[in-house]
Amino acid sequence: MIQVKVFDYEHEKDLEKDMNQFLSKLDDKKIVDIKYHVAALAEEVEDQIYCFSAMVVYRK
Repeated sequence: MIQVKVFDYEHEKDLEKDMNQFLSKLDDKKIVDIKYHVAALAEEVEDQIYCFSAMVVYRK
């Protein structure tokens, strides 16, 4: 059975930490794909909000 796990954080280090914890519990052979995306939103002239997200596709 194919499953997905989605991660979404404002800071890339938080994404990295949580993904590494999740991936450490999976057998490498069960990982099908990993998708990564970054979005930047400007709230004001000087402020930007970042969204770092990833999706792990794996076999259960």
